[in-house]
Amino acid sequence: MNSVIKLIESRSPHAPSDVVASFPAAGEAGVHAAVRLAQAVQHDWAGRNAAARAAALAAAADAVEGAADELAALVVREVGKPVTEARAEVARSVSILRYHAQQVFDPAGAVHEPSGSGLLFTRRRPLGVAGLITPWNFPLAIPLWKAAPALAFGNTVVLKPAPQALACALRLAELLNLNEFQVVPGDAEEGAVLVETADVVSFSGSARAGAPVRSAAARRGVPVQAEMGGQNAALVLPDANLEAAAAQIAAAAMGFAGQKCTATKRVIAVGNGDEVREAVLAAVGKLACGDPSDPGTVVGPLIDEAARDRVVAAAGSAARAGGRILAGGRAVRGPGADGGGWYVEPTVVDGLPAGHPLLCEEVFGPICAIQDAGSVDEAVALANGVRYGLASAVYTTDLDRALDVSDRLETGLVKVNAPTSGVDFHLPFGGEKDSGYGAKEQGKAAQEFYTSLRTVTIAPAG
Repeated sequence: MNSVIKLIESRSPHAPSDVVASFPAAGEAGVHAAVRLAQAVQHDWAGRNAAARAAALAAAADAVEGAADELAALVVREVGKPVTEARAEVARSVSILRYHAQQVFDPAGAVHEPSGSGLLFTRRRPLGVAGLITPWNFPLAIPLWKAAPALAFGNTVVLKPAPQALACALRLAELLNLNEFQVVPGDAEEGAVLVETADVVSFSGSARAGAPVRSAAARRGVPVQAEMGGQNAALVLPDANLEAAAAQIAAAAMGFAGQKCTATKRVIAVGNGDEVREAVLAAVGKLACGDPSDPGTVVGPLIDEAARDRVVAAAGSAARAGGRILAGGRAVRGPGADGGGWYVEPTVVDGLPAGHPLLCEEVFGPICAIQDAGSVDEAVALANGVRYGLASAVYTTDLDRALDVSDRLETGLVKVNAPTSGVDFHLPFGGEKDSGYGAKEQGKAAQEFYTSLRTVTIAPAG
């Protein structure tokens, strides 16, 4: 009897009848085969001199840059990212590759004074095969900010992308054109096999999906980093530039339909609630919603029907709990002729009771809650009173207050007069508490994660 072949399929969230990619799942055997190939070429890849690895990454950057328009269109089609953001993601992907092409030349150790005669030095070595499990919302940038440093420092890569971003991952592999970079189509099963076989594991996704990844890798004793979402707060102090703050908050909460781990999910007004509500609602009302291929669009579709329904359900739950729906809360027809696509109005709620899921858990969509705080201390306590700790923002013109509040917020990223969303690829990135586990990623931190450090002592002969 023929075995059933499982297909991994991605569909456009703007037009769900559009099948963007359909590919057989790798299965356990396929993952093992990809890892074996990565193992077979890793020694030679690590043995190349730095200039050769740098040249390969630079060539990959050139290839991605040369296909910029094609890639941006594919990101729009496959994950519904507004085209302006999609173009920015492609540009960032090129920058990531160029940055790590130069990081190849960073010191890989140091010479130390020996306790006796001879030579004493440390040197970093690649770990082997890096198993990468990535989400769909940044289908180019996240795979590359993991893969580029892994490759730069002599590892090879097996990537298991989210099914919803399969076409982007496969096209990226074609452009990189490296045996050292393999893609395995699949879902949770393939991800679990990769975690059980790779020498180092990097994961981005939800806390629910990340918990078994980190546990399995830790059980095997291999390095693992997991970035697992956020419940990010923006604190608006009474002296803030309210117009600027509201515009940033609206974009951070609703841009790309709120489908970023760093999206603003809570707005905490410190003694100025009426003014903050008015400003935020006005800013949200200015955001263009619709076809992601339109350069003016800020809020496009949700990734799939289930994601859309979760946002609508969250708004309904807020109303039933006594909260107010200040804006949105409803599913809407898509802008296409057939009315398809998974669209929700940008949604703002307030008046929620303490402990309501919208104040505690991540809802991946264009929805945020406004809370009131009577003091800065109360605002900080509200911001910190969740299990997540990824990003936070503070809006104030008082430098002393900005520094004080920044020091007290329990998040891996703190922004002052800047939105919670947005990451500098050359700086360490990662969260605290349930938002992150293991070493930070990106920037100089990446070398430490993808390598091990050994100490070498050379004594005089005889």
